[in-house]
Amino acid sequence: MLQLPSQTGYYKGKVRDVYTIANKYLAMVVSDRISAFDVVLPRPIPFKGQVLNQIAEQMLDATADILPNWKIASPLPNVTVGYKCNPFAVEMVIRGNLTGHAWRTYKSGKRELCAVALPEGMKENDYFPQPIITPTTKAHEGHDEDISRSEILQRGIVTERDYNLLEQYTRALFERGKQIAQQRGLILVDTKYEFGKIGDEIYLIDEIHTPDSSRYFYAEGFEQRQQNGEPQKQLSKEFVREWLMENGFQGKEGQQVPEMTDEVVNRISERYIELYEQVTGKNFEKQEVSEEVMKQKLIAALEHLPPVPDTMGTL
Repeated sequence: MLQLPSQTGYYKGKVRDVYTIANKYLAMVVSDRISAFDVVLPRPIPFKGQVLNQIAEQMLDATADILPNWKIASPLPNVTVGYKCNPFAVEMVIRGNLTGHAWRTYKSGKRELCAVALPEGMKENDYFPQPIITPTTKAHEGHDEDISRSEILQRGIVTERDYNLLEQYTRALFERGKQIAQQRGLILVDTKYEFGKIGDEIYLIDEIHTPDSSRYFYAEGFEQRQQNGEPQKQLSKEFVREWLMENGFQGKEGQQVPEMTDEVVNRISERYIELYEQVTGKNFEKQEVSEEVMKQKLIAALEHLPPVPDTMGTL
């Protein structure tokens, strides 16, 4: 844990350390910790934090014309500094294909997810007729839970006006993400977005279009694999979950995390780097950052923060 000038708060999440500065800004350090099934795994993944932060940085810049976002600067490869927003207590999950949690729900015989009807006759990884939004609650501890639009409004979690905007932004961001992915020979399958407010204005917060928040398929051969009933070649954190499930771990009580050998750790690291290079079209440059260098560069960045936008309300 760092001690930073004007620091007014600190939060250690599953994979990130977040410092509140003067109650107006956040410094988010993306660690190499990795979680799955809401459990932090025992070994960090080299360069994972850098991969996530640098993808998110580029994707936030590439979508800033859709709505404002919290990012001010990324002074280090695994650090972003930005505005402190008042977050909505829901995560906006959008799905273009019947994959992951949606497929497991479908396979169990259910034809509804978050009160959204799922068409009959679909196979795993098929495209939905149009992307579906399946929100979740945003839990500080434990599991996020599926929730419907009507439940969100009935419980007063988000106003109807704001929720309509969240859906509009979610669809626009997903469409932009799919366009970017297509240029790289990928399909953005599903993802989640988090939003907050400064005063009355909605901001995109957190990371976007990273392997921790999104799932990608390779576009080449997708249709053929679907026709043949073959698994899709994907880039996401799902392969970590699959490895855990194959070794008898799904985060349930009494289960033990399987041994993470050097081979497993290095393989996961290589997959993260592969996704970075596929999504960005850039070569990944490994950068080791010591805690002392991180502190020095963060302090320098915090000395040049812009004023908070005029729409700032009481946080």
